[in-house]
Amino acid sequence: MSATRTALIYSPLFGNFSYGDDHPFKLQRYRVVRDLMESYGLLKLPGMEIRGCGPIDDELALSFHTPEYLARLKEFSTSDEPRADFRFGLGDADCPVFKGLYDCAALGAGATFEAARLVEEEGFDIAFNLAGGWHHAHRAKASGFSYVNDAVLAINWLVARGRRVVYLDIDAHHGDGVQEGFYDSDRVLTISLHESGIYFFPGTGFENETGTGRGRGYSVNVPLLAHTDDALYMKAFDEVAYPLMAAYDPDVIVTQIGADAFRTDPLTQLEITTHSYGYIMRKLKALRIPWVALGGGGYDLMNTARAWTIAWAVMNGVELNPRLPAAFVRKIEPLGYPHRALLDAMHWSEEYERNLALDAVEKSIARIRAAIFPGIIGTYGKTSGK
Repeated sequence: MSATRTALIYSPLFGNFSYGDDHPFKLQRYRVVRDLMESYGLLKLPGMEIRGCGPIDDELALSFHTPEYLARLKEFSTSDEPRADFRFGLGDADCPVFKGLYDCAALGAGATFEAARLVEEEGFDIAFNLAGGWHHAHRAKASGFSYVNDAVLAINWLVARGRRVVYLDIDAHHGDGVQEGFYDSDRVLTISLHESGIYFFPGTGFENETGTGRGRGYSVNVPLLAHTDDALYMKAFDEVAYPLMAAYDPDVIVTQIGADAFRTDPLTQLEITTHSYGYIMRKLKALRIPWVALGGGGYDLMNTARAWTIAWAVMNGVELNPRLPAAFVRKIEPLGYPHRALLDAMHWSEEYERNLALDAVEKSIARIRAAIFPGIIGTYGKTSGK
C-alpha cells in the first residue's frame, strides 16, 4: 500500500485577529496546537506537507451565503467603531464585530477550500484545516462564533464536481448551519453527534430532523444527554455514524472534529476524553476514503491541542508518547497549565447520570434505526447516481 499523503493547512495570519479578550473563542489556539505538533516531530513527517491558504472568493461564498449578508460582513469588517445588525446575527456576545472580521472568516473558509482542493485535485489522502469547522453560520446570519460556513462552501464545490460527500460532525454543538445547507440534497449525507438541543445551543439536531424532498433520510442527528462518557459516545458512533458512512460509500469525507465534547470543556457537559476521540480518528482513517478534516470548537486550550495533535498523528500513522514532550511542557508551564499527559484514561461518568445518558442514547439509536436504516442502508450508493 502506498504511503498516505497528508496536508496541514496553516496560516500565521490568524494571529492577527481576535474576537476579544473575554470571548471564549481564542484564535491563538492554532499556534498552541502547532507548537505541540512540532514538539512531537509531527511537522516533518514523510508524506506530509504544510500548505498555506488564501481567502475564499466571492463566487464560492455566494454558493451558500446571500449577497446582502456578505456585503454587511465586509462593511462591518472595515469599520473602526463597534457595529451591530441583529438581523444578520452581528454584534452580540457570540458573534462580535471586530476589525478584519470578514478577512478572518474568508481566510478560514479559504483554508477549508484549499484542503478540499488538495484532496480533489492533487491526490492527497487527508487534508486538515485547524481553523475550519464554523458550522453554525447560516445562509444569511452569523451564529455561534461562526460567520462564514466553510464546510458548506467546500462541499458545494465538491458536489459541483460530481462528488458525493459524507459530512460528520463530532463537535459538542449540533452542526445546524451545515444541515441547513444540504437538508434537501441526497448528494451529501450529514451526521451530527452532539449535546442535546433540549437545553443546549443551538436548540436543534433532534432525531426527527431527517431532511426533506430528495434529502429525506440524508440528515442524521444523534442528540446526547449531559454526562455521555467515552463508552456511550463510541456506542453512538459505532451503531449510527460508522455503518451509515460505510453504506453511503462517499467519494470524500468531510469531518468537523471539534474538541469541546471533552469532560473538562468549560462550555459543555459531555464527558468524553482522548480515549473515544482517538478511537473515532482511527476508525475514520481505516475507511481509507479521501478525508477533509476541520477543527471546530474546543474551549479548554490543552484539550484542543491534545485532541488535534492526536488526530494529526492518526492521520499520519504515527504512535505518540503518552507523555507530553518536555519542550512543550516548558512552554505551557509559565501559562499556568499543569498538564503532563497527552492521553487520558477511559472515563466513566457517575452511575445515576450515566444511566440517564445510556437510556437516552439507546432511544436515539432505536429511533434513527427505525426512521432511516430500513429505507436507506440498502439504497445508499444506488439512488444517488453512484
